[in-house]
Amino acid sequence: MLQQFDKRNMNIKIFIKDRLYDRAEAKISVFDSAVQGGDAVWEGLRVYPEGIVCLEKHLSRLYESAKTLAFADIPSMDFIKSAIKQTLEANGMSDDTHIRLTLTRGEKITSGMDPRLNQSGSCLIVLAEWKPLVYDNAAGIKVISCSQRRNGPQFLDSKIHHNNLLNNILAKIQANVAGKDAGLMLDERGFVAELNGSNIFMVKDNTIFTPYATACLPGITRGTVISMCKDQGIPLIEADLSLSEFINANGVFATGTMGELTPVTEIDGRTISGDNSLMNRVINLFNDKIRNFCEPLS
Repeated sequence: MLQQFDKRNMNIKIFIKDRLYDRAEAKISVFDSAVQGGDAVWEGLRVYPEGIVCLEKHLSRLYESAKTLAFADIPSMDFIKSAIKQTLEANGMSDDTHIRLTLTRGEKITSGMDPRLNQSGSCLIVLAEWKPLVYDNAAGIKVISCSQRRNGPQFLDSKIHHNNLLNNILAKIQANVAGKDAGLMLDERGFVAELNGSNIFMVKDNTIFTPYATACLPGITRGTVISMCKDQGIPLIEADLSLSEFINANGVFATGTMGELTPVTEIDGRTISGDNSLMNRVINLFNDKIRNFCEPLS
């Protein structure tokens, strides 16, 4: 399910640092930390006419990630919201839109790893594109377990939503080579962590299960599903879950901003089969409530 170029994005405006640029002119320095070492944090935002889904949670995670990485001169919440609003208004976007919100450590005075070389403050990038959900949620996706392990906190804390995504990209490469839609990543102990770009849930015996947010990112859509299930009285358990448990589940689904809730129909060539009624109930509940989670910019 390779994303396709949308001609509507040919002439979009992109916000960098403190103003808007035409797409062709939207560039950052070769001395920027994002270029030098993937030294940046980011958020994916989904735009509906009612607003941006879970905006405050996304911005809070951006701030927390930047603070953990000791970024200097982090823009204020009001500045970031204003930059997002300017970008959406300049592009005439209010629906069917995905925003890649990036904050880099900024430009260095010379090449090097030392953050003390960053003396120009951080750099905000607001890239809004016309973009539907990444997966065909009616058809579902097929995945394959990968040899590339998901980072645990002893290596790089998954609570930091950073731009250094090479382990996820390696997992995606394995999935591509196998002709599957996504790579299923295990943690260093062999338990299921997440897909290369989204969290994962399974259904068994009328209960929803999901891996502990240890090696996986504690995704915002993941958190929304957990809260929604609790509000609806749907049993949900976080646990260490093996690959065998997922293969033998009644239903499996992925969660994330880019795809929202997507059924997983196959793992390592085994069809996921069983009573899908509870999984479908959760997916339908989410689809019915998603716009309730939208927050306006003003």
